[in-house]
Amino acid sequence: MKLDGSYGEGGGQILRTAVALSAVTGKHVEIENIRKERPKPGLSAQHVKAVEELARICGAQVSGCRLRSTRISFTPGKINSGNYDVDIGTAGSISLFLQCLMPALMHADVAISIKITGGTDVRWSPSIDYMRFVTLAALGKMGYKCDISLIKRGYYPRGGGSVCAIINPSNLKITNFDTNNCPIIEGISHSSGLPSHVAQRQAASAEKLLHEQGYKSNISIEVNDHPSTGSGITLWCGTAGSSILGKPGLKAEKVGSIAAEALVNELRPGGGVDEYLADQLIPYMALAKGGSFTTRIISMHTKTNIWVTEQFLPVKFEIEEMENGLFKVRI
Repeated sequence: MKLDGSYGEGGGQILRTAVALSAVTGKHVEIENIRKERPKPGLSAQHVKAVEELARICGAQVSGCRLRSTRISFTPGKINSGNYDVDIGTAGSISLFLQCLMPALMHADVAISIKITGGTDVRWSPSIDYMRFVTLAALGKMGYKCDISLIKRGYYPRGGGSVCAIINPSNLKITNFDTNNCPIIEGISHSSGLPSHVAQRQAASAEKLLHEQGYKSNISIEVNDHPSTGSGITLWCGTAGSSILGKPGLKAEKVGSIAAEALVNELRPGGGVDEYLADQLIPYMALAKGGSFTTRIISMHTKTNIWVTEQFLPVKFEIEEMENGLFKVRI
């Protein structure tokens, strides 16, 4: 099978979903024009590591998997259980790395344990807390059996964060995420190598805005002194979440309020999942052979993930714009 990596959103998601579903289905895949329109086209270090690790676990034959390559060929073998250890290098996203592996690894005969070193809280990717408390909560309802333990946080540019994921053989079931009912917004405000009041101010600002909007909240504070310096906050409520990272010049109060406002914007319309979980659910719904969700936005990421998934599996997604302004996606 050949895929055009510049289709739709044209980013790394095409690569991650394609090689994962190649490993599941046993179908050979060639991907061309990978990240063609990006400022730095082709594979980044984190893409190379993810493909290499998946290839190692499933005994795949791979060509073209090198930095800045715009074409790869992936021919999978059998998915092998065991204990694995991988260092993405610098602050490459652990969450995006796991996105590439998780759809495939649940098909091993017994549990797979993988320790990953890299970035836990970096830009342009889900935070590790989002992965643990939103993504896994939703996948758990579908029957996916996985535990992700945070050992140490790693921020850009130093990285050095550490996570252990244990993925058990799983059989997915058809699940509908058409509503999202949760009694309280939870969260973690964290910092490393910074004064303790940074994480406290992020949390206080988020709680203030949430209270003004009529939401109850419980945000824990985590202050570390790891070699990697940074801060951030992740909020979640059922199958919706938001995460914002601190940066020089951005006040801690602003970090907290942006995260709170983003989550309120997801919750207020009454959708079943947020914009970011929507695109993550696509391959799992296809593997379950059914399901649905409602969301306020159908992003280009989601549309692209639907396209890739339909190339590998005999499913057809439908997108319906509902009268209440939400979108419903179903198989």
